[in-house]
Amino acid sequence: MSSNNPNTRERILRSCWELLESGEGGAVRMSDIARKAGISRQAVYLHFPKRAELLIATTHYIDEVKDVDGRLARSRQAGRGLERLDAFIEAWGGYVPEIHGVAKALMAMMANDADAADAWRGRMEALRQGCQAAVDAVHNDSKLTPDLSPQQATDLLWAILSVGNWELLTRECGWRQEDYIRHMKTAARKILIKNNPGRNTARI
Repeated sequence: MSSNNPNTRERILRSCWELLESGEGGAVRMSDIARKAGISRQAVYLHFPKRAELLIATTHYIDEVKDVDGRLARSRQAGRGLERLDAFIEAWGGYVPEIHGVAKALMAMMANDADAADAWRGRMEALRQGCQAAVDAVHNDSKLTPDLSPQQATDLLWAILSVGNWELLTRECGWRQEDYIRHMKTAARKILIKNNPGRNTARI
């Protein structure tokens, strides 16, 4: 098959995805991807001159296949800040288990792999942008607690929704997926929303 065939690019991306998800993240090399895709390593480099470009493109390919834009539509179209916040947490919370294998591989690789680190930082920056959009919507509705600046609120929401926290709560603590999403929505409201009945109003 010609390396210029448009299907070749998708085969490369799919092969990279499968290798990452298999738990062999530390060994994913261009030659491994080429072998799995059934093409030469030179053909891989024709489509992706740098390994970092391939890893980053793979994360975007996963988003496309998993229809991230469709999942986020309800949050982006929400008319109120609280509705946007809840919908964003639901969308992201439902997405994490589907990308957990790839996420875990990239996180394991990034300490000694600059390409993997670049790919993972790009994913986390996309998450942060989603958090910021939700916080900005809450802030524009004058619902954000005065205890936090919008940037601080974004930082906290970003931290709460980390893949590591999802893994700890669902894999280590045994939370059901629906409980994870419900409690994350409750926690976010308690922390971010002013005059929320669940906020700790005790004085020190």
